[in-house]
Amino acid sequence: MREDSAHLPDAKSIGVVGLGFVGLPLARAFAEAGISVVGVDTDRNRIATLNRGQSYIEDVPAASLQPLVTAGKLHPTDTYEALQEVEATIICLPTPLNEYREPDLSIAMAGAEAVARNSRPGALIVLESTTYPGTTREVLLPIFERSGRRVGRDFYLAYSPERVDPGNHTYTIENTPRVVGGITAECALRAEKLYSEVTVEVYKVSDPESAELAKLLENVFRGVNIALINELAILCNRMGVDVWEVIEAAKTKPFGFMPFYPGPGMGGHCIPVDPFYLSWRARAFDTNTEFIELAGRVNVEMPYYAFSRITAALNSHKKPLNGSQVLPLGMSYKPNVSDLRESPSLKILELLRSSGAEVTYYDPHVPRLTDYKLNSVEMNEEELSRADCVVIATDHDAVDLRLVVGSASKVVDLRNAVRRRLGELPANVEVL
Repeated sequence: MREDSAHLPDAKSIGVVGLGFVGLPLARAFAEAGISVVGVDTDRNRIATLNRGQSYIEDVPAASLQPLVTAGKLHPTDTYEALQEVEATIICLPTPLNEYREPDLSIAMAGAEAVARNSRPGALIVLESTTYPGTTREVLLPIFERSGRRVGRDFYLAYSPERVDPGNHTYTIENTPRVVGGITAECALRAEKLYSEVTVEVYKVSDPESAELAKLLENVFRGVNIALINELAILCNRMGVDVWEVIEAAKTKPFGFMPFYPGPGMGGHCIPVDPFYLSWRARAFDTNTEFIELAGRVNVEMPYYAFSRITAALNSHKKPLNGSQVLPLGMSYKPNVSDLRESPSLKILELLRSSGAEVTYYDPHVPRLTDYKLNSVEMNEEELSRADCVVIATDHDAVDLRLVVGSASKVVDLRNAVRRRLGELPANVEVL
């Protein structure tokens, strides 16, 4: 903790609004640190699940939640009125893109309105949702000042971008540094002290805009580099060069190179979305972020390219896509989690079905795709051999790749999983 925040009072109770992939792990971390947490979510099924001591997020096992709920350290509720007694509230609500790939802040704004109606005098409010620079000052601040309250006197407002990586057990809330930026210096100090309760390092920036833009930079950096390697993968395929071998060769250089890997597209809430947040905001300043927008377009097109590779693999066996049995392995956007947000596997599934393919899927983490009226099949030799093409869309550790390559007549590996895990590339396997 910084010395200049030592004079501030310790938070004994906080609220976390939005108990999804960001909010629930955060609520647990604060509760485990000894702070009383009110967790608010309007999804009553989520609240009922949590009050039973159960979990719906793999990174937060029930065994860690149940004692917190039983002891009253974590109080899940669907009513914002429960926030009237807490000293700080953290907003972790979704900020998706609309159909025109423009920011949709309606959910976060509705949550902020409810928090404003129920926050006590002197409370600290922190926004964690990924958004464009200026949101905290231009959107949230007027909501909280509407009743005549003044920031830095009657309430405190800051921004701290979430840095949650589902399925990552190496870097967690506790050991991943936090960035905070406050509307005033006092706001930043209070946010800094709050997060120091659960995080080893808090990095304070001069204003919320810097913190908001830092979050976008982190993910735009990844998105741009992934787009570069995806474009290279397409070129390598046309040139008859193995892009995976090229990457392995380049990464032997001990300086000036960082490996990124191609794939069927990007998923999750942040990386596929953030470039569009930044490019949309840039237009307000008469600036076109052409480089960033191009990267976004390249990555959006990758599921279509993956689909074309599946079609070509079937054609090479004299099989039309229409009527063929295709079995994708993995529906979540990354390995070993159930998170389907922006998953390219879902887009590939849609493209296959719309072209007449008979599609089943296997995913040990996603037993049912309700919107598609599909259940995960069993992973066995019969299912694999029945398929005209098996597609490794997500490289889950639980998938027995030796069984896959030994049973399937044709495998399209969009993740280079077979060669990476088995050390070889059998003749029936094609890579992206």
